[in-house]
Amino acid sequence: MIDFDAKVIHPMLIGASGDAFDSADYIYELKWDGERCIAYLDPKAGTELRNKRNLKMLSKVPELTHLHKQVKARCILDGELIILKNGKSDYFEIQKRSLMSNPFKIELLSKQYPASFIPFDILYYKDRDLTLLPLMERKVYLSKAVGEETARMALSKYIEGQGMAFYTLAKQQDMEGIVAKRKDSFYIEGKRTKDWIKIKNLIDDDFVVCGYIFKDNNMISVVLGQYEHEQLIYKGHVTLGVGGENFQRIKEVPQIPSPLFAPPHGNENAIWIEPQLVCVVKFMEYTANGGMRQPVFKGLRPDKLPKECRSRDGMGGI
Repeated sequence: MIDFDAKVIHPMLIGASGDAFDSADYIYELKWDGERCIAYLDPKAGTELRNKRNLKMLSKVPELTHLHKQVKARCILDGELIILKNGKSDYFEIQKRSLMSNPFKIELLSKQYPASFIPFDILYYKDRDLTLLPLMERKVYLSKAVGEETARMALSKYIEGQGMAFYTLAKQQDMEGIVAKRKDSFYIEGKRTKDWIKIKNLIDDDFVVCGYIFKDNNMISVVLGQYEHEQLIYKGHVTLGVGGENFQRIKEVPQIPSPLFAPPHGNENAIWIEPQLVCVVKFMEYTANGGMRQPVFKGLRPDKLPKECRSRDGMGGI
């Protein structure tokens, strides 16, 4: 039984990935490029937002302080925190906000690029645990719970059955991808489930930041790793670019004399750091030897622990 006041929900996670498909047994939603968020909303008591690690988020997005005024009764919603930039959700902007602590700077950004909350599921409504209801019944409750939609909170839209056409549309709009969800799926808190399938335009994966190498023209190459069981494994490099806030954060991590794996040739000049940070890398596909084709550094990910970064056989993401 869910305890609203305890505020300890860990969200259900995607447990499979694949190609687009059509099925009358599924609904299809956009995969937003943001940060997962559980919202505890009470019309009489206020708004509380928590990320996947159950860390409080409202101080990072003060423009969402009044979300509780948009719901009709006390409820717990699962969704995505996003920031729109040029009409598309921008992961870098929400990631940057998550790392900030200066209230004045946060307030300025909240006016320049305000965040939004996009709920796609409901776990609790009017003192009732809804997690053992089928998804489509939960969607009905979600529509009941959220009153008039605004720019700060609007329901995630979905279509039924037509996954291939929806994926094509998402790809044409250069969106992150879509998620297929079984209509009869229950909400299994804190677990990965193959009832939710991500279908992505580009692949992205989470990696441990293991070190960095200074390149020509002030470019920086980040050394990446992932865990196989309890062992950290080398996974290649990605170019970070010229300094910036992400690199400042990386430089603050204590250095160590050698990495926690046997570094291959080409890493002789690397500066090794403790495996404390997680980053997201977007790429076209995995190569035959396990590398990445055309990798692009997407940003640091404060809502994920290094030990959660697993090699290809594991699942990353939402």
